[in-house]
Amino acid sequence: MSNALPEHIDAWRTVAARRTYAGTLPLSAMPRLVGLLADAEGECEFELAFERDPFGIAIVDLKAKTRLPLVCQRSLERFELAVEVKQQLGLISDERDEASLPADVEPVLVAEDGMLEPLALIEDELILAVPVVPVNPAIEAQAPEDGVLWTSESPEEQAENDRPAPNPFVALASLKTKR
Repeated sequence: MSNALPEHIDAWRTVAARRTYAGTLPLSAMPRLVGLLADAEGECEFELAFERDPFGIAIVDLKAKTRLPLVCQRSLERFELAVEVKQQLGLISDERDEASLPADVEPVLVAEDGMLEPLALIEDELILAVPVVPVNPAIEAQAPEDGVLWTSESPEEQAENDRPAPNPFVALASLKTKR
């Protein structure tokens, strides 16, 4: 196991050597992810294990754990979302090889020269973990401070909408009794 995560690795040699990288990275080292965050404060614990599965497919077991600083879209305040990612990535050299991967394995297309950026793998999975609309789970839906819930309907319209709809089969029942 290696703690230092190299910038580039030879994917096929790393798989053959069954190499594992583990350690921590600052969130600021992931520029595409930082663009989605409130700020770049924090670290990510990671583990990348390169190996072959029982069918001989080159696999990367990726684990990442962090707290992403996001802006709550309900309160517009910063909060940290705990994220834990566990993903199996299948290394392929041609897009046609994707069909040979098991259903629960995500494909990663390796460049012709066999080089791979391990940091990009971690960053991609964390980007996928960012919610489209971040909402702090600690905030509950609450009535406004004045206790008034505003609607566009008048009280009469609300009362009318709250009544159950008439049963459409009542008219059919009256036709049946006329015979």
